[in-house]
Amino acid sequence: MFDKETYIRRRAELKRLVGKGLIILFGNNESPANYPANGYAPFRQDSSFLYYFGQHRDGLVGVIDIDNDEEWLFGDDIDVEDIVWMGYTPSVADLAAEVGVKKTAPMAQFRLLCCNDIATNGTIHSATDRTIHFLPPYRHDTKIQIMDLLGIHPSKQKEAASIDLIKAVVKMRATKEPQEIEAIEKACDVGYAMHTTAQLLIKPGVTERFVGGQVDGIARSLAQGVSFATIFSQHGEIMHGNPSDAKLEAGRLALCDAGCELNDYCSDNTRTMPVNGKFTQRQLEIYSIVEACHDYVLEVAKPGVKYQDVHFAVCRLMTERLKEMGLMKGDTEEAVRAGAHAMFLPHGLGHMMGMDVHDMEGLGQIYVGFDEETRPNLEQFGTNCLRMGRKLEPGFVVTDEPGIYFIPHLIDLWRKEGHCKEFLNFDLLDTYKDFGGIRIEDDLLITESGCRFLGSKRIPYHPQELEEFMKNN
Repeated sequence: MFDKETYIRRRAELKRLVGKGLIILFGNNESPANYPANGYAPFRQDSSFLYYFGQHRDGLVGVIDIDNDEEWLFGDDIDVEDIVWMGYTPSVADLAAEVGVKKTAPMAQFRLLCCNDIATNGTIHSATDRTIHFLPPYRHDTKIQIMDLLGIHPSKQKEAASIDLIKAVVKMRATKEPQEIEAIEKACDVGYAMHTTAQLLIKPGVTERFVGGQVDGIARSLAQGVSFATIFSQHGEIMHGNPSDAKLEAGRLALCDAGCELNDYCSDNTRTMPVNGKFTQRQLEIYSIVEACHDYVLEVAKPGVKYQDVHFAVCRLMTERLKEMGLMKGDTEEAVRAGAHAMFLPHGLGHMMGMDVHDMEGLGQIYVGFDEETRPNLEQFGTNCLRMGRKLEPGFVVTDEPGIYFIPHLIDLWRKEGHCKEFLNFDLLDTYKDFGGIRIEDDLLITESGCRFLGSKRIPYHPQELEEFMKNN
């Protein structure tokens, strides 16, 4: 939680950007894991509610009445029965005062505020014909709450969400304040501890689940927890390979994609390591390409450059290097234009990051990762997974995560279909079906003149440095 003035200033700017109407920002409620009293822990507040109202308690709703220049925090005070089990919690009025909100009321009065609201042609108006703004809900209990309050069926709420509010929130949250960057740096330092722990534990015979569990334990011990479910697997070709009971095998690669959440801000890093501590020559050849692509981003990412262009610059570099190995062939520009590189890199170079590990993704990627000048290509395999394409601006935090993956089913399918056969050497590709995948990822801050990686310490990733770290620590 930042100082009171931060939240006062943010709400004032939000009012200015939206212009008129009533803004409703729903906080999250407790979510039961398998029965009502056994909730998922720790509780996670909605990020946009946190950004403007700063409080972590469940069952709160923030309201900004632009037209009457009023701000409300709605919620029910905790009674003594809850205090017995959970300890003392400040009153809603006290919570509101901490973030500079003057008016509070129980949830019943919030219902009265909205009970006369109606929906007409997808635009929400109050009885006084004031537009009501809310963000796209992602939890079912919030969807039910909106239906009860505004009469909008959950299937219609995404379309009914306020575009003006979405754009205002994205504009504000996309550019990180100095105090936010400091928070992300601290989260990245915990990420360093998470990944170096994995690097020291990896050896033949240890299970994926054990290493993944230790990584999670670091996040729970030094931060609020993980920023997403930890990916740790010898099957690096599976984008979201969660830890299994499989034992690590000598000669294989292990991919760890993990991050933490600390003081409401995230880290997100990926490293790929040789299980027995030393790369084979074949592994090193592929790894060096990913390493070069990862580092190349530091040269080309800067304000005014589209991240989509950075992505394709990386794809061209990757194609050139794969051609040198004989895995690709033909004209590089034509190959990238045809999407042949997606055989190896079927995802985008990165995404926005901040309070959410995929920052603001729930508000709609078209608003977060793109702009009026840069639109997504949803037709081409691989390119359709590009989450971030818009022009970079100082204060943006994006991930830099190139990878090369050998996916047996994709190789077989493209060979059968003859897809991009003029650019791919399928006979050689077949010999890599047991390879797995490699990804290297760091968190990138766009500065006034260029960019830099976040975190005071860099998780080892250069091959010699990584091998020495795994051997000597």
